[in-house]
Amino acid sequence: MTSGWGALDARQRALVEAWLPGGVLEADLGWGLVATTVLRVRAADGALCVVKAGGPSDHHIAREIRAHLSWLGPWVRAGRAPALLHHDVEARVLVTRWLPGRLVLDGPAADDPGVFAQAGRLLADLHGVEPRRDPQYEARENERVRRWLASEHRIAPADVARLSALVDDWPEPPASLVPTHGDWQPRNWLVHDGEVRAIDLGRADLRPAATDLSRLAARDFRRDPALETAFLDGYGGDPRDPGAWARTRVREAVATAAWAYQVGDEAFEREGLALVAEVLAEA
Repeated sequence: MTSGWGALDARQRALVEAWLPGGVLEADLGWGLVATTVLRVRAADGALCVVKAGGPSDHHIAREIRAHLSWLGPWVRAGRAPALLHHDVEARVLVTRWLPGRLVLDGPAADDPGVFAQAGRLLADLHGVEPRRDPQYEARENERVRRWLASEHRIAPADVARLSALVDDWPEPPASLVPTHGDWQPRNWLVHDGEVRAIDLGRADLRPAATDLSRLAARDFRRDPALETAFLDGYGGDPRDPGAWARTRVREAVATAAWAYQVGDEAFEREGLALVAEVLAEA
């Protein structure tokens, strides 16, 4: 996969050069699994910025731009999320101010209940921005999980049959939706001067609040229940309705296993397959 400036197409490069004339590339921060480029660039005035750009099939950049324009005002004003400086939805590129902080993932903060309490409070602020009701959400999500099941993956055929039967039996009630981060976990949290901050809104969308707990529940809450307690204390309660949460976990398990297989992330695929086995055992 091409890296650095070379990962931008001609239109993206022209926009970034116009927005940040004389900008100097300092680091390529991409994960290397999907066609999203993340660059740390120093502008001519010395300010640090982040350039994010997507490939032709990318939909994450549009989601991130929407989140910045519609929902992140309270976070940005409090210094808890990066400020959007430039964007172009059609070109799939944006520039934000660099947000100082140390990544929580794989550091001592990843085991700190105080960090999780802050992350809960921060998430509650986002979830309170624009709540709405959607009578079609559950139906759309059921169709989406059916598409994942019909796509390429290594979920056992017998498990696919059981999962399909579960989905067919699910109710489709109206859902309460809020702005969600979509990948709320320590790899997208920073700590700076004791304060938790949020980055990477590429999966942001309107969803039920509980969906933002999916990845925490699969990893961090599982390894240390004290982190779950602290997080929920910070959030102000538990948004997980048992029936809707069971459906969310099945959808997350299937999407994880299929997506990870398709991008070649074997470790994440194993996690997804283990979650599939777990939700089927509970069904």
